[in-house]
This record gives sequence, structure tokens and C-alpha cells, in this order.
Amino acid sequence: MRRFKGIIKSIFGYKRLFILLLIPTAFALVIIAYNSTAFAEWYSKNIYKYISLFWNFISSLVPVSIAEIIVILLIPAVIFYIFFTVIRAVRKKGSKVKIMYKAFLNVLCAVSIVFFLFITNFGICYYRCTFAEVSGIDVRNSTVDELYDLCVSLAQRASHTRDGLSERNGVMTLSEGIDDAGEKAQEAMNNLSEEYPTVTGGYSKPKSVMLSRLMSNATITGVFFPFTFEANVNVDVPDFSIPSTMCHELAHLRGYAREDEANFISYLACINSDSDELRYSGYMLAFIYTGNKLYSEDSEKYAEVCGCLSDKVIADLNNNNAYWAQFETPVAEAASTINDAYLKANSQDDGAKSYGRMVDLILAYERDRS
Repeated sequence: MRRFKGIIKSIFGYKRLFILLLIPTAFALVIIAYNSTAFAEWYSKNIYKYISLFWNFISSLVPVSIAEIIVILLIPAVIFYIFFTVIRAVRKKGSKVKIMYKAFLNVLCAVSIVFFLFITNFGICYYRCTFAEVSGIDVRNSTVDELYDLCVSLAQRASHTRDGLSERNGVMTLSEGIDDAGEKAQEAMNNLSEEYPTVTGGYSKPKSVMLSRLMSNATITGVFFPFTFEANVNVDVPDFSIPSTMCHELAHLRGYAREDEANFISYLACINSDSDELRYSGYMLAFIYTGNKLYSEDSEKYAEVCGCLSDKVIADLNNNNAYWAQFETPVAEAASTINDAYLKANSQDDGAKSYGRMVDLILAYERDRS
């Protein structure tokens, strides 16, 4: 009995057990945010804003993506930890159960910390007020004719802006390269904050991912990493989509977690930029989403809209389709499933379909401008 009591005491006597309290604490914050949009909005503007600005400044001192380095090192680190734990359990005399318990406890503590940081560093932002609400944009149902008119307008603007842009083999290219595009995206987002204060300015530019090709294999164009507060961008994709992706990830960095809102904010930043390349990227982003919606509603009207596209725009779209066709693999399908589950877990109940709500935001914005 005395020995049994000693084992129980040793198991539950680890000081780091208190770290496990981070899990219920994080869940409590989620419950509060879920039931109180006011709290989530207050947290996003008064807590998240300053946490993100500080850590984004720190991470910006490193020219490469710290997030990518962490992900690369994580796999060998996990393998080494498992190997080390097994070897230690085999070689060391004494209770092997105790050794395995301590190893399991270490993993659980690590998960607790990661989960808590995710919630406090970004998760609560999923429950804040919508961008439409804080910006006074009146989102409402629209007719197919309104959608058609929007698609025509976007097609014409994209075609007009495409003229004069740099190209290689008939496909649009970024004239000054990725770094220049990143600086322009940063400037565009900072300028947008003057009209929309909740799109906070002062953040660093996005970072290119060295292993971008692997991201394409998983059909990922960009990732905001809330543990280093970096906007990471896949730069292997067709050039026309890179600026809007940069602004999309920078929107996440500014505390707008919902995908539809990040897309819409990216659209606003791009089309209001002084850069033709950013404007073109924004128009193309919007046209692809609105065009897909129109096609699902009325394929004949969509065919009419395509007649408004210039040959250069069509070439860019064909190149984009060809690029992504090569990644239609089981890996890509699995990645899409994981992303869908992630969105649903963060109260985007429509899963990946939530991206389509961007169309309603654009319709409302363009309606207000007319």
C-alpha cells in the first residue's frame, strides 16, 4: 500500500501538470467569444492587435519564414523524441510505466500550450464582428442579373488593366519580382487602414515560402502562422494571383480570420492600390469567385461574360487552370478535407463553401459605389 501511494504521489506530483489548465482556459475563452461578439471584437482590437504587432515586429527581423523553419524541424524533432523515449524506457532500470507516463505528459503539455496560444493569438478573432458590420457595408441577397452585371464589370476591368503588364510566353509576370510585390501589398494594406481603421496598419510585408511547390501539392496558396505572426505565401503559383494572396494573408495578420472576409479585404486593398499588378490581381481574384458563382446559377450568362475577357486574360486563366490541374492528387484532396474540417471547427459552418460569401460582399460594395 505504501509503495502504491508513493507511485500515485510521484505521478501526480509533477509541477508541470498545471500547464494542462491551459486547455479548459482556452475553451472558456472560446465559449465566451462564441456567445459574445462584443467580447471577441474588443479582444481583437485591444488585445490581439498589440500582441500581433509586437511579435510581428520581432519575426520581421528574420528575413526568412520562421514558420517554415519550425514546420521543417518539427517532423525530425517528433521522430527523435519518440526514439529517445523508447530507448530510455528500454535501457533505464525502474518503472517503464512512469517513463512513458512522463513522456505522454510532456506531449499533452505541449499540446496544451499550442492550443492555448492558437486561441489567444488568433482563434478568438473568428468570433468578432463581421467586416461588413464594422464597415457599414449593407450585405443582402442579389439577383442573378446583378451577379451577371458584376461579372461583366470585373471582366472588363481585368482586361483593361491587363494591357501593358509584363509577361513571359504570353502569361503575366510580376515585373519587379516577389519582394517588390510584397512591399506593394504591405503598402496597399496600410493605405486601406486609413479608410477602414480595423484593418490595422504597421505590420511587416509577407514572406515567401522556400518549399512553395510542396504547398501547391496540398493546394495551399498561403498560410498565416499565429505562433510567429507571419503571413506566408506560396510563390510557385501563377504570378497574377500572388499579390492578392499576399493581401489575403496580411488580412489574417490584422485579425480577420474568416476566409471570405480576408478575400474581400484583399480585393479592396488590391483594387485601391496604385499598382496595376495589384489591381489586376484583385480583379482576377474577384472574377474567379463571382464567375464560379454565376456559372453555377446560369452557365449561359457565364459564357456571355467570358466573351468580355481579353485574349491575355484568357491566357492567364488557362495557365492557372493548367498549373493547378497537375496537383489533382489524393494528397490535395486530403489537404482540402483537413482545411474544410478546420474551417468548420472555427465556426465557419459551411466549411470551404464559406469562401463563396465573398461574392455577396463584393456585390454590396460595388452597389454602394454605384
